[in-house]
Amino acid sequence: MPGAPGESQALIQVRGLVHTYHAGTPEAVPALLGVDLDVRAGECVAIVGGNGSGKSTLAKHLNALLLPTEGHVLVDGFDTRDADAVWEIRRRVGMIFEHPDDQLVAAVVEEDVAFGPENLGLPPAEIRARVSAALHAVGLDALRRRAPHLLSGGQKQRVAIAGVLAMAPRCLVLDEATSMLDPEGQHEVMEVAFRLCRSEGLALVLITHAMEEAARADRVVVLAGGQVALEGPPADVFANEETLRGLRLEPPEIVRLRHALARDGVPLGADILTVEQLVAALTALTGAGQP
Repeated sequence: MPGAPGESQALIQVRGLVHTYHAGTPEAVPALLGVDLDVRAGECVAIVGGNGSGKSTLAKHLNALLLPTEGHVLVDGFDTRDADAVWEIRRRVGMIFEHPDDQLVAAVVEEDVAFGPENLGLPPAEIRARVSAALHAVGLDALRRRAPHLLSGGQKQRVAIAGVLAMAPRCLVLDEATSMLDPEGQHEVMEVAFRLCRSEGLALVLITHAMEEAARADRVVVLAGGQVALEGPPADVFANEETLRGLRLEPPEIVRLRHALARDGVPLGADILTVEQLVAALTALTGAGQP
């Protein structure tokens, strides 16, 4: 059972999580087979894996959209199995999904962001304050009176994030939230998400197939066949190139380039995960070799 004495309390604690779709029927499909996971406040965790690995199933357990077949999920001390705690859990863990249009409910951006606080029964003045703060946090102040259908995909996802922020959550879960966006939209959504994690102290869980996004996380969890196959800081996980390829996953392009350079006699630091870090390392190496 999570929360044992002496165990440092995480915001989200997953212990022995098993999930079987259509459990107890001939159509039973096992999706998770005993997953353990902690997510702490202010931490960014990327969960990656191939199709059918269980990553989206795991995401839906983090705010009680699915319930365990076996095991436990605790969110800020609330057990997702407790029907009376579901509202509190969903206030703390906000989900952003793959399709932006599916998450918008109003005809005007600010009304969409206000939807959640209004359902909480908050006073109008507090709702207005929360809407303004949330729109500012995602950089959409100027579009508050715009119709959502006139926005780009990236802007729509930022409106969805603002709607979650207006509920004052402690964790954001992005379930393939950039997979339907063009590169510009992907960039703007991820910049907002990482900034909220780094500066606002929100926990951030990224369910993603984009290894470049995962490389920016504090920790990467690799799922395979419903179980955790690898877990650790990005540099440590991506160092397991053969294991990843055996799971039909590729390390980020920069990591592959770094490995290729190392094989050609240009060793660089194992912590290089971005273009900027690679350029800086190569510049330093070239400069060091000059007379």
